[in-house]
Amino acid sequence: MASTADIKNGVVLSIDGQLWSVIEFQHVKPGKGGAFVRTKLKNVVSGKTVDRTYNAGAKIEIENVDRRDFTYLYNDGDGFVFMDATDYDQITVSSTVVGDAANFMLENQAVTIALNNGNPLYIDLPASVVLEITYTEPGLQGDRSTGGTKPATVETGYEIQVPLFLETGTKVKVDTRTGDYLGRVND
Repeated sequence: MASTADIKNGVVLSIDGQLWSVIEFQHVKPGKGGAFVRTKLKNVVSGKTVDRTYNAGAKIEIENVDRRDFTYLYNDGDGFVFMDATDYDQITVSSTVVGDAANFMLENQAVTIALNNGNPLYIDLPASVVLEITYTEPGLQGDRSTGGTKPATVETGYEIQVPLFLETGTKVKVDTRTGDYLGRVND
């Protein structure tokens, strides 16, 4: 068992059977009364954020979360198959754990998977990825970069909003956190 003195940003705590990551913490020593630790915690699975306060010296349970590099291989229908970059072992991760990351993953793409006791918790993608537009309405004469946007489907099947002048076959950079168009990529 650890104590509140071991709390640091990024540490994962086990609270009531759920895993919570410490986003920020602050040790507080008021002039009157005992010291305490104020924390902001994020649920590893759901992403929910809560504030929690502990008395100084209280016992807490720290979980070991291993972040390892994997390569996305393919979707087999039951889940997504990844290969460990160090020992070439393959694991299958369920669609619920992959979540929205599936919208931005291409085969042979490097990702980071957080594991707890061998169980995948979540997937970290790079901040942006390059995807090719597979379908969008053709642009019209006079459509320029200062105009509006139109829907475009990228090669993963995800639909994003792009400027009116972009055409099918164009490679674009997409933010993996928000799904926003970041710019055109020239080969």
